[in-house]
Amino acid sequence: MNLHEYQAKLLFAEYGIPVPAGKPAHSVKEALRHAHDLRGSGWIVKAQVYAGGRGKAGGVQMATSIDEVENHSRRLLGQRLVTQQSGPKGQPVNCLLIEKRSEIQRELYLGMLVDRASRRIAVIASSAGGMDIETVAANQPEQIFRLTINPVLGLQDYQSRRIGFALELDADQREQLRQILRHMYRLFLARDLSLIEINPLIVDDSNNLVALDAKITLDDNALMRQPELAEWHDPTQEDERESIARRFDLNYVTLDGNIACMVNGAGLAMATMDIIKLYGGEPANFLDVGGGATADKVAEAFKLITSDDNVRAILVNIFGGIVRCDLIADGIIQAVREVGVNVPIIARLEGTNVDEGKAKLKDSGLNITAADDLGDAAQKAVAAVR
Repeated sequence: MNLHEYQAKLLFAEYGIPVPAGKPAHSVKEALRHAHDLRGSGWIVKAQVYAGGRGKAGGVQMATSIDEVENHSRRLLGQRLVTQQSGPKGQPVNCLLIEKRSEIQRELYLGMLVDRASRRIAVIASSAGGMDIETVAANQPEQIFRLTINPVLGLQDYQSRRIGFALELDADQREQLRQILRHMYRLFLARDLSLIEINPLIVDDSNNLVALDAKITLDDNALMRQPELAEWHDPTQEDERESIARRFDLNYVTLDGNIACMVNGAGLAMATMDIIKLYGGEPANFLDVGGGATADKVAEAFKLITSDDNVRAILVNIFGGIVRCDLIADGIIQAVREVGVNVPIIARLEGTNVDEGKAKLKDSGLNITAADDLGDAAQKAVAAVR
């Protein structure tokens, strides 16, 4: 689960990581009030969306007067911001962060994430702050400094000093960095995070390190331990169908094709999409109903995928291991009757009670085509679309 920048900075401030003074605004009136409260002669108006690349897309604007704060706020609020990470439809701007302008001497990059290869938390730093870290890694790999943290020992001071020297910080700044890294690590563990990114971490005109930007991603699997953070989730920043899927514990991702997929198991779902592509089709979604799928859950999954107007056929690929094929068949029949599906359905069932499941589909009187195997199912789905 992602957080907005202003939410991430609230956590930064709580854990002692320095951030510029700023407040979130959901209206132009609120934005103007915050600008007055912050005082000074310069402000930054930042669109709050779950996407990077906001600056290049016009979502981060500098204002040198209250009138400019008002103009930027009116232009951004209520619009959809299209960035390199948002997709062509963009994301709605329902909130702004009004922040006091900072004077910048240097821009650095500092991140902390779960490194699955080493099974440790990794720290990534670079003197090329303010840029896409992926671009820096591809074009200037020598500017990326990386280390991992031993989970037993925790972050060590010598590791913080190594990062400080790699970033060419002076003695005072290295001490500040040591404190920031210590607080980041404490925040990371206490709040079950999977990513912290500060891009840029600046050296301001007082020679201090300040987190000018903030990105935090929480581990979805640990949200039950972070109920107050779970409430910060902003469903307007996600595809509506993906938000609905989350409520029914379905793993769903919208894609651009026209053959909907309903599969139990993430690996099997990936294989199903691959074989659709192999036979010249385009999957409309990734949908994993899980190993413990019930008839009701399958019915909800059908409602979800048929809400996509691009869908021209549905491929159901179920391996009945934990869940029985006859129960999946009940769910398919229930869903088709409830939703009124009017596109071809190709079903491939295999596993426990497969014969009973196929018999139920055949006797249902519905327009459901049985497939012998996955290749046969994919070919029939592609043919149905064409």
